[in-house]
Amino acid sequence: MQPVDNPLAVVRSVRPSIAGLRILDIGCGAGNFAGQLAAEGAEVVGIDPGVDAIRAAMAAVPQANFVEGVAEALPFDTATFDLCTMINAFHHVPEMAMQTALREAARIIRPNGIVIIVEPLPTGTFFSALRLVEDETVVRLAAQRAIETAIQSGVLSRMATLNYVRRDVFPTADGFLDRIVAVDPSRREIVEQNKSAVRTAVLAAAARDSEGSLIFDQPIKADILERA
Repeated sequence: MQPVDNPLAVVRSVRPSIAGLRILDIGCGAGNFAGQLAAEGAEVVGIDPGVDAIRAAMAAVPQANFVEGVAEALPFDTATFDLCTMINAFHHVPEMAMQTALREAARIIRPNGIVIIVEPLPTGTFFSALRLVEDETVVRLAAQRAIETAIQSGVLSRMATLNYVRRDVFPTADGFLDRIVAVDPSRREIVEQNKSAVRTAVLAAAARDSEGSLIFDQPIKADILERA
């Protein structure tokens, strides 16, 4: 069995072959994970609230379909997807809308369908480096509470939980900052206003490899869920 240390490996742990499956990637961003799914032969639909992200995804993964929209109001018919993924995206849903988003995910999967939510935890050196730019402690914890509430209220049932540590390597602090701004462009202003302090915090949080590159670890929790 291959180690589970990335989102695609999480998917493969429950669906070794996804060729021909219809998969919805919620919070698809610029289409990175959608591209991985499509390369495995899946029929992929991505949805994201960001217009620029959707345009980038359409250009990057022309074999998939992408639509602008939000997790709490999915514009899809009931029971039309085999798999639904949310990769590092659920904590970006407004807290008041998280339960609605989970009900929507449960609604659009077919019988025996699966919802996979991969979320960063509020720990690790990547998180520590990010905090001066944006402290996601509250929203990351809210996402975990929302998942537990959906299970307790009978919206979803947990099949399994997997944990792994994502390791990111950047040649410089600016490489790290470019990554976090690409994920959320609203962070750019904070980075530019406090660049010296932010760089210092990034360097302080990082480990280093033999070539001096910066290493950051981010603990990840993956919940594999089905309709209750």
